[in-house]
Amino acid sequence: MEDIIVVGAGHAGCEAAVAAARKGKKTLLITSNIAKVADLPCNPSIGGSAKGIVVREIDALGGIMGELADQSQIQMKKLNIKKGPAVQAYRAQIDKDLYYENMWHELKKHKNLTVYEGMVEDLIVEKQQVKGVKTEHAEFFGKAVILTTGTYLKADILIGETRKRSGPDNQKPSLHLSDNLRKLGFEIIRLKTGTPPRVDKETIAYELTTEEKGSDKCLSFSNFFPKQYDIEKQAPCYLTYTNAKTHEIIRKNINKSSMYGGIVDLESVGPRYCPSIEDKIMRFDTKERHQLFLEPVSLSSPKVYIQGLSTSFPLDVQEKIVRSIKGLENCRIITYAYAIEYDAVNPQQLKQSLETKLIKNLFMAGINACLALDKKQPFILKRNEAYIGVLIDDLVTKGVLDPYRLLTSRAEYRLLLRNDNADQRLTPYGIKYQLLNKEAIDIYEKNQAEMAALVTKLKNTYIYPKKETNDYLEQIKSSPIKDRISLYNLLKRSEIKLVDLAQWVDIDAQEHIKEKIVTQIKYEGYIKKAQKEAEKMLKLEKVKIPPTIDYSKIHNIASEAKQKLSEVKPTTLGQANRISGVNPSDIAILSVYIKGRKNEE
Repeated sequence: MEDIIVVGAGHAGCEAAVAAARKGKKTLLITSNIAKVADLPCNPSIGGSAKGIVVREIDALGGIMGELADQSQIQMKKLNIKKGPAVQAYRAQIDKDLYYENMWHELKKHKNLTVYEGMVEDLIVEKQQVKGVKTEHAEFFGKAVILTTGTYLKADILIGETRKRSGPDNQKPSLHLSDNLRKLGFEIIRLKTGTPPRVDKETIAYELTTEEKGSDKCLSFSNFFPKQYDIEKQAPCYLTYTNAKTHEIIRKNINKSSMYGGIVDLESVGPRYCPSIEDKIMRFDTKERHQLFLEPVSLSSPKVYIQGLSTSFPLDVQEKIVRSIKGLENCRIITYAYAIEYDAVNPQQLKQSLETKLIKNLFMAGINACLALDKKQPFILKRNEAYIGVLIDDLVTKGVLDPYRLLTSRAEYRLLLRNDNADQRLTPYGIKYQLLNKEAIDIYEKNQAEMAALVTKLKNTYIYPKKETNDYLEQIKSSPIKDRISLYNLLKRSEIKLVDLAQWVDIDAQEHIKEKIVTQIKYEGYIKKAQKEAEKMLKLEKVKIPPTIDYSKIHNIASEAKQKLSEVKPTTLGQANRISGVNPSDIAILSVYIKGRKNEE
């Protein structure tokens, strides 16, 4: 008997299994192919806008993805450096083979974690409570089950007019699990996404493209164990573009695309924010060109990934498209692009703890499965605390019509959810739920103390309107002062840098500490405003909605709102307020009803 059974060994499955093992749970991780643990079938990168902040958040909570990404990266970038700190994030180009090796080493470290190769076909359920899983050859019993199935459920690979039942990269798909979930009462939806061709690096004319280097500073997803590396030895990526000839080929052959040719499942919906190249050309027909990035898959592989060229055209059309692009005229395609359709569970059938509403102890994530077994309250991150909280709340409250993509624009409190402060926001939770080792906790506490000491120093050090002071300010193109001012307040000036204060105070500190302090001080007014807005939201989050409430009996709430509230079953007034189709007037009436019900009780 296992404590926790995790189905699927992609990023989410590995994180869930390691978290459970660290919590002392006897854990079984089941994957269809051990050689594909933590595979990167879509893109040999980790992070990106918003997603990079999530990786930092996972790390702050004791997760493994960030540190392993640091160990496996061959190039790191900080995105949106010309914009404000609310949208800045890291993106790492990953050596796909090395990432697998590092993840496999991590999984083997944990004595109470076992990895089993097999395909889960059904759940063992008794009285609406999960008891285990069935594979094609064996049954395994456990107190809780975590499903992290990715794009494998009844997956179909689509290329041109062909449809082949297959998982990503020709892996074995899960043929029965989604049908059996449907029998248990789950609503199964159909989604689709795609990948671009991989080409032979030896056949690329790099001199016709633009080199894209990594950042000129060492960057790290890990909040505690930053990796030092030679920035000059980062593997370059390269930039090229589609052109008029490319667009002509796509338009001429558009009916041969799986997405447009009619063989795609009409019920499946593709990713709005990561469209195929044919989507881009047809939807944005006035745009003369689209960016394409040539990214190495691994230092030990000849494959180069053409990011931005996701497609489902037949092989001969893919050849024409690739060879129409500058620098790729003589390219040899090693792996052709494909679209993939797959089944997924409607996320509105999940609680905010990511436990399913239908089956007890059946989860889609790790920490709360452990807490449930320990009979403890679930750990639920709020929208003002983490992008993880935004992601989960969006999924379980609003549901999805297409594969969900996390964007900074989805986070209304994104200035609070910055790349630089993930540890300040979430490491206290990692400590509380015993997800971090002592070394990481010691480093976090040391960093916090170092940061607090420098902030105190800046607040308590004043300069006065003397001639030499104003001469110096004029020298660094800042206005003279007329009254005494603390260095803390002086740093709020946009033109003042922390290094400019060095003649008045010792600013010796770690570089990432300095960056945090500068952001915190310069954006203090905006941050306080965002915190006040978040406090308003938190008032609604504190109003709990009784699970037994019957919305049909509440007068004056709109019919659509009653339907949506009954489907989602929000746990708080704040969550109810975010449901599409529920208006402020409905929330006001619901609030009065809940208060009246409490008074009656």
